[in-house]
Amino acid sequence: MLSNECKYGLRAVTFLVEMNPLEKYVGSKEIAEHLEIPAPFLAKILQKLSKENVISSAKGPGGGFYLTEQNLNNTIMDIVNCLEGKDIFEKCFLGLPICNDKNPCALHYLVVNYRNAIRDKFNAITIVDLPNLNKGTDQRS
Repeated sequence: MLSNECKYGLRAVTFLVEMNPLEKYVGSKEIAEHLEIPAPFLAKILQKLSKENVISSAKGPGGGFYLTEQNLNNTIMDIVNCLEGKDIFEKCFLGLPICNDKNPCALHYLVVNYRNAIRDKFNAITIVDLPNLNKGTDQRS
């Protein structure tokens, strides 16, 4: 459902939360090496996220990407919207141009509730919560 660009962006932001005290700069190459992601591709992803204020960046020698208190309050959906577009959870699962409750595709009713549940979770979970998700400590429904 999510593109590699979005998956890499989520992984990179999680890395920043896990490994980075607030406002400590980390270069895209360092993040790419640690996550085993192509560095040029990751740099473009991080630039997009920074441009939309999902994360922060500083240019020049010693610069890099970092998180502020404000960035930590952004949601997973902010990352997804930035990298996938705001209509990702409105698109047809089968890729049809028109698919909704009035004109459903063959899988519409099978996936619509799951898609909406994921969208709601992504809107509820902030960046600061990302490292805890795989530990089962996030209690949100």
